[in-house]
Amino acid sequence: MIMEEIFNYYLPKELIAQYPIKDRGKANLLIINRKTGEIIEKIFENIVEFLNSGDVLVLNDAKVIPARLYGKKETGGKIEIFLLNKKERYIWEVLLRGNIKIGQKFFIDKINGIIIEKTSEGSYLVKFNIDNYEEIKKHGEIPLPPYIKRKPNEEDEKYYQTIYAKKEGALAAPTAGLHFTKEILENLKDKGVEIVYLTLYIGWASFRLIKKINIQNISIPEEFFEIPQDTADKINTANASGKKIFAVGTSCVRALESSIIGNKIVAKREKTNLFIKQGFNFKIVNGLITNFHLPNSTHLYLVCAFGGTNLVEKAYKLAIEKKYRFYSYGDAMLII
Repeated sequence: MIMEEIFNYYLPKELIAQYPIKDRGKANLLIINRKTGEIIEKIFENIVEFLNSGDVLVLNDAKVIPARLYGKKETGGKIEIFLLNKKERYIWEVLLRGNIKIGQKFFIDKINGIIIEKTSEGSYLVKFNIDNYEEIKKHGEIPLPPYIKRKPNEEDEKYYQTIYAKKEGALAAPTAGLHFTKEILENLKDKGVEIVYLTLYIGWASFRLIKKINIQNISIPEEFFEIPQDTADKINTANASGKKIFAVGTSCVRALESSIIGNKIVAKREKTNLFIKQGFNFKIVNGLITNFHLPNSTHLYLVCAFGGTNLVEKAYKLAIEKKYRFYSYGDAMLII
């Protein structure tokens, strides 16, 4: 069975946001109503209008780590190291850029490492001479996505994190959450909206693009997530009373929909490789706040599954016509 492809849209390069909006809440916001097919334009801070007392807003409190490092090989050539995850003491799974050979040594200031293995996924295992992550990350930089064509600066250290980022471990920001300000969250609380947190460390899966392939062969790298008991309890209580659950970002959707037993969220700590596509039965999420995503990305597949491909495509065409900002530092959508 061949999977139906989502729309493959053309995006003018000038619409790919290269810098953040300093006033986070002033981003554009498209409101999409799945039942009526209506699409309306707002500013992100207006999102408070669309949530009601007793509804639950679910935020991902993962914090981006300075995962990109630059070093030199013992032969003198340059090497780029992108930390993915720690496998065991001293040993990390990484992505590498440069002329790579197994057994090759490299140096990052006083830290040295050796490339010990290439994995079946195309990543590498390297062994460092120190096991102190705090020391390693001093030499790293915020890993801006490849479509942002510049080096990260001090502003990115602030704006490429949500204001509620807490738990270090993500390789990419949960970008739908970048638009929230303290004032917006306070306004939601004042309205009676319950705000809860989970953690999903966005990893290599975030960069995976899907081509037309056999549906049974699809797999994406696992990502660790944690749903606290308090979060699960508040979601289950709201859901049982007919209130809506709004997930901020595709990462929250994947964590929530990976944690359901008998139509209830279960608190857990584990990894998920859930790939959400057309035909998926959403059991807990009623509303999705998300950015505009790359064609054929796993994120766009999820958004189309939730909002309907035709309606989402219509929204994207409107956003392009209106010259919205796209991708990580771009504008947002609310699908209800």
